[in-house]
Amino acid sequence: MKTIFSKSALGRKGVIPANPKQKIEDMLPASLRRRTPPALPQVSELDAVRHFTALSHKNFSVDGNFYPLGSCTMKYNPKFMEYAASLPGFTGLHPMLSQQPGGEPLTQGSLEVIWETEKLLAELTGMPAFTLQPMAGAHGELTGALIIAAYHRHKGNKKSKIICPDSAHGTNPATAALAGFEVINLDSRDGLTDPLVLESVLDDSVAALMMTCPNTLGLFEKHLPLLVEKLRAVDALLYYDGANFNAIMGRMRMGDVGFDVAHLNLHKTMGTPHGGGGPGAGPVGVTTRLEAFLPGPRVHKKADGSLALNYDLPLSIGQVAPFYGHFGVFVKALAYMVRLGGEGLARASDYAVLNANYLRKRLEDTLDIPYNEPCLHEFVASATACEKYGVRALDIAKALLERGCHAPTVYFPLIIKECLMIEPTETENKAVLDKFCADLIEIIELAEKHPEDLRAAPRNLPVRRLDETRAAREMILTDEWPANSTEENN
Repeated sequence: MKTIFSKSALGRKGVIPANPKQKIEDMLPASLRRRTPPALPQVSELDAVRHFTALSHKNFSVDGNFYPLGSCTMKYNPKFMEYAASLPGFTGLHPMLSQQPGGEPLTQGSLEVIWETEKLLAELTGMPAFTLQPMAGAHGELTGALIIAAYHRHKGNKKSKIICPDSAHGTNPATAALAGFEVINLDSRDGLTDPLVLESVLDDSVAALMMTCPNTLGLFEKHLPLLVEKLRAVDALLYYDGANFNAIMGRMRMGDVGFDVAHLNLHKTMGTPHGGGGPGAGPVGVTTRLEAFLPGPRVHKKADGSLALNYDLPLSIGQVAPFYGHFGVFVKALAYMVRLGGEGLARASDYAVLNANYLRKRLEDTLDIPYNEPCLHEFVASATACEKYGVRALDIAKALLERGCHAPTVYFPLIIKECLMIEPTETENKAVLDKFCADLIEIIELAEKHPEDLRAAPRNLPVRRLDETRAAREMILTDEWPANSTEENN
């Protein structure tokens, strides 16, 4: 599909008010005004609406398709949250209000959103203190790792290593390395982090263990109490990767079971939109002994009940995001938590677990499931049985796309060959899950009888199979402009 610039016609315009109340000259000084018009396409309102509507129809989205994307929790985004975030009091607020230390806060409503969101997340996780600044899950991981480094540095500990299990979230090793730590990879046993394996690499130089619980196989780390005991013996911290919090939300508080630092993905767990680079949010919660190291400024409540920003944080790792993070995501997350309440949040986790186990049982005779036991919100299957027909997990994924279903995560975690990581989330009904099972069963039968059919998929989408490396390196992002457009706009 061509870009909207190809539809540009000289002089074509959208609707412009005949008598605007305020002229541009009255709003901006001459030094800030453009000397030439911006090089934008000249199209009518109808041209623009049709172009972007047609473009949206070419995309897979959670509003239009089932998204069983393992570990990424692509669930439906309730529209009332969009309404809350679009209220004029939020959208019309300038982010520079009271930005300077000591300035009288003029943004009590927005500060209250941050305050209340932090308090609810603290209650939900058992982590006494939170920062909302990190702007994505990986950003939250990095913030947590920097807090861990600051804690050990303040104590005078000589810590240089972070342990990352092979069943943890995939960004953990990169995060630990970026924070300046040596990464120690830990092999799982029976899909879990084994205390004896941990003990073999644990010494006084270890700063932390980064754990995803449940892990990327959908299994709960049942050795957690013993792992915590061994870490405490060397003053190492336990980090919780919140990628899979959707499985235990309202059912387990990580602060109660020994975790010291945790990040959450509000754009996964709380149903706020994500994908395509954001916006996201990766709040970080910590135990009391780490609170002093949280990024600043932090919202605090004064004696008169008003809210203000506290910049006097001598041990803080400093500000990690401008304007306190992605504020609109906080509004949506707060609306989600208040609307569901404690009972509703727990029920969401229950349904996520129920749906995953329903799919696991329906598909256990169709796909190889290496750890075929009760799982939590997701499970991992393997397509190795199809290799003898020349069919791989990628072919199955493309065939699902052809049938109107987004593919599960493929080839991760790396500890399962030809893996398909499947997470249905709590928002899908039984009819959707049954359709997914029927499609997968049909695809696996085709692998034996007509493997070439799968290797040719998808045939009904705007884009078929790409050389992804070349597509990334040689992107074509422009069209030739129409001949009647002005030279200035070329």
